[in-house]
Amino acid sequence: MQYDVRALSADHLMTPLIIDAHDELDARRQVEARGLFVASVAPVRRSLLDGLFSRTARSGHLSLVLFSQELLALLNAGLSIVECLEALLEKEANAATRSVLTRLLAGLREGKRFSTVLSEQSDLFPPLYIGIVKAAEGTSDLPRSLTRYIDYQQRIDAVRSKIISAAIYPLILLFVGGGVSFFLIGYVVPRFAEVYQGAGRDLPWMSKLLLSWGQFAGAHTKGLLIGIAIGVIALFIALRRFFAQGGIARLMSALPGIGERARIYELSRLYLTLGMLLEGGIPIVPAMQTVHGMVSADIKTSLKNATESIQSGTPLSVAFEANHLTTPISLRMLRVGERSGELGQMLTQSAAFYDGEISRWIDRFTRTFEPLLMAAIGLIVGAIVVLLYMPIFDLAGSLS
Repeated sequence: MQYDVRALSADHLMTPLIIDAHDELDARRQVEARGLFVASVAPVRRSLLDGLFSRTARSGHLSLVLFSQELLALLNAGLSIVECLEALLEKEANAATRSVLTRLLAGLREGKRFSTVLSEQSDLFPPLYIGIVKAAEGTSDLPRSLTRYIDYQQRIDAVRSKIISAAIYPLILLFVGGGVSFFLIGYVVPRFAEVYQGAGRDLPWMSKLLLSWGQFAGAHTKGLLIGIAIGVIALFIALRRFFAQGGIARLMSALPGIGERARIYELSRLYLTLGMLLEGGIPIVPAMQTVHGMVSADIKTSLKNATESIQSGTPLSVAFEANHLTTPISLRMLRVGERSGELGQMLTQSAAFYDGEISRWIDRFTRTFEPLLMAAIGLIVGAIVVLLYMPIFDLAGSLS
């Protein structure tokens, strides 16, 4: 969070500063570390648009994957954790990232554990990351845990990028098709309506309906544009709230054909996360408790029940099967992992299997959906054009 600070320098000059800090006390500490006297501290006021995009801005302060990769390279070179953070601070130019690294260094120099100083900035470092670092402190093998996290996040990002890439082209088609349709209805149709209005001919009823709308749009253009703008803003805010409350998961699960794939995708993320935590040395129950905040509401309820069953002595495969957290293939792999003692590895392999299946399904779906969407947009635009020219065809026939 950013704070507006007014500070007094040693030569008695008032200096305004913008400080990125965890809280007001942290902002004061950062300013005093520069040798300045704090006169006032207040949170930076944000506009409506800043509030809408604040989450994106906060997440852009620090890339966890990049931070982990750089930290891993320095640790493998033989530097201590404090020396690594000092080196990262020296090369960093971004003020927000420098503020994060400064707080981490300050905590370590006070004698705190690395996982503790990470947990003090929980808005940047998720419980999963803190958990693997805490487990690595017990085994003194932080580089290996960072390697696991980097691999985990890259696999998550690979599937997510594939889904986003598959959605880009349909969204472009919808945007272009909608723009063409609005242009025809809002600009072209009113012009045709003026021409046909004085023709004195009886038009087909569908053409009449379209031209009536065109006349209305032509007479109320500014009001319609303002209404569309307000509607877009309201839709954007509603979608953000819908996504934040996990509505997208409920919507996907309700769609026929897609719901089962969405469930498999969630289970794949669950298996991959649990597998990484178990391979990192975290016991099964704390690992499952760490994952609770990363899954949808339905999966969270099932996972909570499974956790309680495991705490009472039930094997993981039985608890997952009873709470519908398995598929036929993953259930067999879990049983093999329990017998061999390689449960974490089997969970990771289950996730890899389903990641491949999801990728193949996305390819098939996009190859089918994109032509259908293009045909639907073509039909809508073509219907508008045909309805506009039907009176001309009728006139040409009467003249002949």
